[in-house]
Amino acid sequence: MDIRKTYVANKNRYDGMEYRKAGESGLYLPAISLGLWHNFGERNSPEQMQDILREAFDLGITHFDLANNYGPPYGEAERNFGILYQRDFRPYREELLISTKAGYDMWEGPYGNGGSRKYLLTSCDASLKRMNLDYVDIFYHHRMDPDTPLMETMLALLQIVQSGKAIYAGISNYDGETMKKAVEIAKEIRLPLVINQNRYSILDRKVEENGLKKAAKEEGMGLICFSPLAQGLLSNRYVEGIPEDSRMMKDGRYLHKEDFTEEKRQMLARLLKIAGERGQSLSEMALSWVLRDKSTTSVLVGVSKKEQLWENVKALENTCFTAEEEEAIRMATVPTPKS
Repeated sequence: MDIRKTYVANKNRYDGMEYRKAGESGLYLPAISLGLWHNFGERNSPEQMQDILREAFDLGITHFDLANNYGPPYGEAERNFGILYQRDFRPYREELLISTKAGYDMWEGPYGNGGSRKYLLTSCDASLKRMNLDYVDIFYHHRMDPDTPLMETMLALLQIVQSGKAIYAGISNYDGETMKKAVEIAKEIRLPLVINQNRYSILDRKVEENGLKKAAKEEGMGLICFSPLAQGLLSNRYVEGIPEDSRMMKDGRYLHKEDFTEEKRQMLARLLKIAGERGQSLSEMALSWVLRDKSTTSVLVGVSKKEQLWENVKALENTCFTAEEEEAIRMATVPTPKS
């Protein structure tokens, strides 16, 4: 990476951002958080990554979210972030909320994934080393692991917090029932388990169906939502079909061309019409919809260029929906009956 001119953060960075509490904890997150899943691996330029991080913080986005296996390759997002943190953000550490996770595949062998004490403690140490950090603000268990007792996983998170390597703990991709069990254990062992991270969008409402959203509210847990734009589908770009320069065409790891049916395109067209009536782009409405009630603490966005952050933040200007709009959005995502 080339060293660029010294970064000085925008002095007005907190003026335009909304901050929400993570459940009943005392922790506040920006309503828009930056996820480093897709665009901080080896395929992206250092200058591009630097521009995105700087612009995010200048807009009041204080939360940067990572995981041990973000890249590609695994670990690369944390390494790249660590270099940029050292060069640009070390003076602002107290103002930053940095999170990482462990749970999915990271290295070969029986200790490279899951929820065991061995994996979580080892992974946390490795993540801190890659990021040039003494601690993270939130350390998540990244997924449910039926092969590891939940008590073992929660005790591992407790040790990470008690050792000073994380301030809070979180869980990701848990369903409502397992989350409730985790909260019970956390209360028993006095673990500051404050937030859930789950997929949630207009096109994917699983957290409503599996009871996670309701359970999180009942238990006083925060909820931060990833893929609120359904990997970019909920943008104006796909309404006319698959763009040649889209992620679906260039990177088929998560979006597959064969899954983009004409029925799905028509859903997007119907949603775009509703967004236009609200004076929003489709992506703005999609973010606003996830943030429409205060039980959602934050949405995680991933961007490939800094200009996309401006539209993301613009969504905060209107997060209110009428009952009629809610029903119209629901009906817009109902598959067209076959004739």
